[in-house]
Amino acid sequence: MHLFALLGISIVCEVVATSALKSSQGLTRLWPSLLAVAGYCVAFWLVSRVMNHMATGVVYAIWSGLGIVLISLVGWLMYGQKLDAPALAGIAMIVGGVLVIQLLSKSTGN
Repeated sequence: MHLFALLGISIVCEVVATSALKSSQGLTRLWPSLLAVAGYCVAFWLVSRVMNHMATGVVYAIWSGLGIVLISLVGWLMYGQKLDAPALAGIAMIVGGVLVIQLLSKSTGN
């Protein structure tokens, strides 16, 4: 499978796991807790596979950056968490940074 597809699936698994962690109420609810653990295991396994072929710093920048953006959207949509102007500006900078890495950097190994 293509490296960026694996990385994308890893990011989605991490976001699902983080959302489940929120729903687990401090790991006191069984099913959300199990989903969180399983999601993190799959996410870390997949990101470790990608790191075998791409620069670690680049992989982690994309993985964590897009994870932050997506979990912020999940928090807003699912949990009604508000994002103020500085938060939105920061998210925009994260997206910009990921785009610079993807479009301009030769460090991705592809």
